[in-house]
This record gives sequence, structure tokens and C-alpha cells, in this order.
Amino acid sequence: MTDPDGPPMDIAVRHDDVRRDGVPRLGALGHALIARQLEEQITARFPVGRRLRVLDVALRHGRQALTLARAGHEVTGLESDPELADAVRRVLGEEPAGIRERMRVVSGDSRSTGAHFLPGSFDVVLCHGVLVPGDEPGPLLAGLGRVLAPGGLLSLLVPNIEAAAMRPGLAGDWTAALARLVPPDPADRALRREALTATLAGMSTPVHRWYGVRVFTGGTDDPALPPGEAGERLLAAEERAGRTDPYRAVAELLHLCAVRG
Repeated sequence: MTDPDGPPMDIAVRHDDVRRDGVPRLGALGHALIARQLEEQITARFPVGRRLRVLDVALRHGRQALTLARAGHEVTGLESDPELADAVRRVLGEEPAGIRERMRVVSGDSRSTGAHFLPGSFDVVLCHGVLVPGDEPGPLLAGLGRVLAPGGLLSLLVPNIEAAAMRPGLAGDWTAALARLVPPDPADRALRREALTATLAGMSTPVHRWYGVRVFTGGTDDPALPPGEAGERLLAAEERAGRTDPYRAVAELLHLCAVRG
């Protein structure tokens, strides 16, 4: 997603930008991986040069949304936290006029998209880090499917609850690893990849591709990308592992890309 109008992304990520229930925030590495995966899916799905209508239902600090706006797409960001919404508006105010005109920030809840937008309003919908263990995903996904146009792309990022023991185990925290090796709580089973795939298929929005995000580097916080060649090697290793079995199945996060029928 080449940016035709703006400089490279330089938005600072807040240190307290952690989802509820301890789902870790995304930093430079996680966002770089997701951006590459999104670019792959958008390139495969839509004609080159088409200006897409994009909705980000959990804008937070706006990194992915701004990347897409800088690539020439029309982006709407939905954010329930007034401070975060205002922070993104300030960053957007420093962008060139063309980018400011292509992106808007709307105050609202990601779980009530139907109250804000008409059916079929968007070609791409991003839902990153909204669903957490204990959630019932059906109502949220139904709302997102409603505002997605036929042939549109849904990008869904969720914690990989089936690999929850990996991080404490690799860190040598055997108590936490054992605690997470038990079968998932019944309330969490709806977030398993197979369950989400079935839910989306039942909504005529089947998963066409899925990736693992942060196979080797998962933890409480997303690590910074080292400069130069070391960073490129890290990114290349994570990117390849995130699309390769069996590695992607034990990633900290799962990125599901589904297409509206």
C-alpha cells in the first residue's frame, strides 16, 4: 500500500494501549505484519488503483487507518474513547490536504455499526483487537457483515486462545503455562479459529485466508523493530512463519480475512 501523498508512518503508540483482559497492544512489528497481509488481500481482491471505502471499527491510534488513507482510500475510523479519537484527529490535522479529505473520525461503539452506517457502505472493514476471551462474537460480526458490500473484505484480528500457554511456557512460567493448558472455557470457544470460521461462513462471509501474527515474538508488549538489516530479517521471519503451518497455529494473534458473498 504505497503512500502517494504522505511521509512514512511515525505515529507514537501509547504505552497504555492494551486491550481489556490483557490482550497485548500492537507496536511497530505487529502493525507492519498486518499491513503486509492486508496489502496482499486487497491487491488480490480489488483492481489496482480503485479507491476503496474502508471502515476501521476500533481506530485506537489510527495506524492502519492512516496507512490506508495515505494509500489513496477513503477511510472512516470508529472510536469510542474521546481522548483517542481526538489524538487521531490531531495527527490527521498535520497530514496533507488530500489525506485529510479522505479520512474521518467518528465517535461511536464498534458493536453498534448499524446505528452509524447503511448496509453495504464499505468495501473493507477492519476489526482488530475488539473481540476478547469471553465475548460472544455473533452480534458484532453480524453488524460488520451488514455494512460490508458484496465482495468486500473483512479483516478480523483476535487473540489465539488455543495457544495461550505458549508465551508463559517459553518464558519459563510453568504455573501460568499449566493453568492455560486446560481446555478453553466454554465462554471462550466461540473465539477459536474453527468456530469463527463457521460463524462467518454462516453469514455468507467465508474466511479465504488466515495468518498468524507474532509467532516468535509474542509477549505482553509488541517488540520494536530493530533498525536496518536486523529488523528486515525479523520481519521476514515473522511474515513467513505467519503464513506457514504449523507455525501460524501457535502465533499469539490470528488474522482472519473473510469475503462477503
